[in-house]
Amino acid sequence: MQMKDKRHIAVAGNIGSGKTTLTRLLAEHYGWEPRFEAVTYNPYLEDYYRDIERWSFNMEVYFLKERFKDLLAMQASDKTFIQDRSIYEGVYVFVENNRRMGHLSERDFEAYMELFGLMTDIVKYPDLMIYLRSGIPHLVTNIQKRGRGYEQTMQLEYLQGLNNLYEEFILDKYKGTVLTIDVDDMDFLADKRDLNSIIQKTDSLLYGMFPIAGAK
Repeated sequence: MQMKDKRHIAVAGNIGSGKTTLTRLLAEHYGWEPRFEAVTYNPYLEDYYRDIERWSFNMEVYFLKERFKDLLAMQASDKTFIQDRSIYEGVYVFVENNRRMGHLSERDFEAYMELFGLMTDIVKYPDLMIYLRSGIPHLVTNIQKRGRGYEQTMQLEYLQGLNNLYEEFILDKYKGTVLTIDVDDMDFLADKRDLNSIIQKTDSLLYGMFPIAGAK
């Protein structure tokens, strides 16, 4: 079901919340162009894992630059895009987490946030952000199911810290339109009723006239 108006939809949520799956399913349903986080060569990654505190700033600036390029490309296109993770949560969740863990100095963090502010003055908020809220047991189950080796050693405290930052981000930092979906009791991949529920709410916010529960 392709809509003619150009839109930008972002799907947000913690690791294991189902962002990539929902992005793919909604892209297929609406005929939107999916945009997944680029898995490209990062020239700082090897140094980062050798010395996290020394190279965190460099690596985060590189990611910011790549996400900004992606946003500019989407903004210049006449297509409707649905994006798996936005530049905003990359900053307010993951960079903020790096700062709280002591991997970014306050000086570097302030410089980074000034650069981020200049970038986001140029681009617009997504027309809709779909936030997948999930408890830790649900995240852990999904992470174990997909079996990515590098994810299996994640600490529960790390996931909980990201969950807390997501809530702060959605409730206090992000000023765009958000549809919050509690996914703990959902399986939108296997159960079409769950997927249809999300589609109906998305339709209402993007193309309808009336506000719905779960949106801000």
